[in-house]
Amino acid sequence: MNNDYTEKRSEKRLSYNWPVWFAEDFGGILAQGQMADISSADAAFTCYADKCPLQGQNITARFSIPIYDADESFCLENLIKEGSITRVEEVNPFMRKVVLKFHEPLDFEPGEQVETDVAQTTFATI
Repeated sequence: MNNDYTEKRSEKRLSYNWPVWFAEDFGGILAQGQMADISSADAAFTCYADKCPLQGQNITARFSIPIYDADESFCLENLIKEGSITRVEEVNPFMRKVVLKFHEPLDFEPGEQVETDVAQTTFATI
């Protein structure tokens, strides 16, 4: 058995646990999830199984990303992004992990910022 792991991602991801709201029709009722990680091209989040979008479905998501300064302080950038669901995985019978590929990438790479303990802080959970 080969234990060597080759990283296939072209970009480092920012891991953080903050809320994300999503819907197919953003004018309707929004479902809430919990962001897991994000790159400029896509984001992964968890959500309740009964509110989970389907693979291939187009959704709009609203979320915030911490933007770090050189002194390790941060502010939040609030975003609304459209994209399609490329993967849905069962976490347990009640939760799913969803990967959303953005139709238009972010104009920065969230994972390339200065890392601090603040990024690992959980502000809200579902």
